[in-house]
Amino acid sequence: MATGPQSAEAAGPVLDVRGLTTNFYTEDGVVRAVRDVSFTVMPGETLGVVGESGCGKSITGLSVMRLVPDPPGRIDAGAVLLEGRDLLGLSEAEMRDVRGRKLSMIFQDPMTSLNPVLTIGRQIGESLRRHLGLTRAQARARSIELLKMVGIPHAGQRVDEFPHQFSGGMRQRVMIAIALACNPRLVIADEPTTALDVTIQAQILELMKSLQAEHDSGLVMITHSMGVVAGMADRVQVMYAGSIVETATTAEIFANPRHPYTVGLMQSIPRLDARDKARLQPIGGLPPELIDPPDACPFAPRCTYARPACLEARPPLQAVTAEHASACWFWDEVSPRRSLQLAAGASR
Repeated sequence: MATGPQSAEAAGPVLDVRGLTTNFYTEDGVVRAVRDVSFTVMPGETLGVVGESGCGKSITGLSVMRLVPDPPGRIDAGAVLLEGRDLLGLSEAEMRDVRGRKLSMIFQDPMTSLNPVLTIGRQIGESLRRHLGLTRAQARARSIELLKMVGIPHAGQRVDEFPHQFSGGMRQRVMIAIALACNPRLVIADEPTTALDVTIQAQILELMKSLQAEHDSGLVMITHSMGVVAGMADRVQVMYAGSIVETATTAEIFANPRHPYTVGLMQSIPRLDARDKARLQPIGGLPPELIDPPDACPFAPRCTYARPACLEARPPLQAVTAEHASACWFWDEVSPRRSLQLAAGASR
């Protein structure tokens, strides 16, 4: 979790993303996948990134890693500073030295991320030998140790097996071991516990937290689970239609959400502490088309607060407090109770 304010401030951000814009050029038009996204991650801090599928969470992570497929994707603007060094200005050879050593990513689909013709040990050991200079024997021993850390039994035997011999959850754990192998300064975790059962999920999250605390590294946790965010993140940014629509500390965003979309996410998930048995409130409608979108609030067609001003211009992130911002023209009116009242009135 985050270090103290003074030490984190003195160190400066491990990741500083400024105005990141990533587009996909297709036959149907330009898909605005990531639009002018800016955020920082401090040493030892966990940033939770939440939102519906297609909102730009994973493409933001891939853009930071410089792994957006080109063509059709292209990073058209912005800066990605890793400990002050702009990754967008590096050559591909220089990026290969950064990936795995300073910056790593836990990918969402382990089956397509692992090489089917190489053993698990060789795939973990590759980065260990390249970045840490370990011998083959040392890399194998460290690979076995990493497999044990992520909860894979009989690690000494399984290190010589191939990905198809592992279950989906086991492959996910292997991906986590590869990402954490060289103790990078920043880890981007894209749904890292999707294929894991609840018990193993808790163990993996606890492992990631302990390693993060040990090495004072930053963590970007991309997830659909508000529960994971509540337990892991120091700060949260909510994404919708390629943009950040709200950002705040975790405690603040759960206690005082100030964007209708964030409120909708909160109201569409079950709560164990709910005192009554009220129905869940789904977010009506569908996410917007990202091909040449209009200059308007992208959430307006689904929003119970929408007014003519929302269709005239796209709202910028506006300060709610010093550590809380919302991209809503009427953020000062937004509250969970008010949203329920408006939703009930709209359904009549």
